[in-house]
Amino acid sequence: MFAKLEGLEKKFMELEHSLAEPDVFNDQEHYRKLTKAHADLRDIVGMYRRHKALLQEQAENKLLLRDEDPEMRELAQEDLRRIETELPEVEQELKLMLLPKDPLDEKNTILEIRAGTGGEEAALFAADLFRMYSRYAEVKGWKVELMSESPSESGGLKEVICLISGNKVYSRLKFEAGTHRVQRVPATEAQGRIHTSAATVAVMPEAEEVDVEIRPEDLRIDIYRASGAGGQHVNKTESAVRITHLPTNTVVTCQDERSQHKNKARAMKVLASRILAAERERYNSEISADRKSQVGSGDRSERIRTYNFPQGRCTDHRINLTLYSLDRIMEGEIDPLIEALSTVAQADALKAQASD
Repeated sequence: MFAKLEGLEKKFMELEHSLAEPDVFNDQEHYRKLTKAHADLRDIVGMYRRHKALLQEQAENKLLLRDEDPEMRELAQEDLRRIETELPEVEQELKLMLLPKDPLDEKNTILEIRAGTGGEEAALFAADLFRMYSRYAEVKGWKVELMSESPSESGGLKEVICLISGNKVYSRLKFEAGTHRVQRVPATEAQGRIHTSAATVAVMPEAEEVDVEIRPEDLRIDIYRASGAGGQHVNKTESAVRITHLPTNTVVTCQDERSQHKNKARAMKVLASRILAAERERYNSEISADRKSQVGSGDRSERIRTYNFPQGRCTDHRINLTLYSLDRIMEGEIDPLIEALSTVAQADALKAQASD
């Protein structure tokens, strides 16, 4: 580990030297690459230097234990106790920083929420989940762009698709994929009985042209008249778009916009992200078949979380975590859940790295 860290520090110093060259600004593209590489290494090199400083401090204080002055020996002993506490923490942080980065973590995310079993109550729950993630995005300073929605009769959502843009969106939301279950008394329930409903959440990194190749000959594009709510124009123009990717039989429809071109562009964006997500899922299952992690498996059939309203609790079944703050969670305060899931995922990655 420390040989690798030494190599990273050397690379960091070389980048600093290159950035100090007077003609570095002449090639803006090269300059941007240098500054990004330098920024990517700054934190881990800083932590490594902190580790080296602690080791140096430890060695110096061990020498002071032989000093004739008892006060000096006592001060050295206090410093050694502090260093012995801090060193393992820094080493653990360095191990985490050396874990391979998920190349998709920086990407924006397409979020799809669909009502599952439970009829209208499931649609209402799907709308609640969409509101929860929208509030969370607002707190994070992310932008939410509605791409498609299918309202239910009672004001819920049968399906909603949105694009969430911002800093490291996918890294935070990727653990949310799966089946979310709700237990509560519906507003229409006269006897006060608790009903169980469900909604599925799909979290896909936004695909760019370099991420996935879609050949025009692999597509079947159907244009038809939009239906449902949306004003008088919906049935007058053929603006709705259905795109089928023939090799994977992936179908995406979009009818929210009046413009056929806008609907097609949105449908293509969702299609590319679904194909990228499917390729990633297939790759992950191949490389981790022998040690599949519960966290972040992204299996939509897997029940990942239960929201129990009568008891005010939220339980994530993958890590056996229960929080009694359901009201705040539904208002978008889901960081405690995400942090816990991230910690378990990191621990699993460290174990996997140690066994390789």
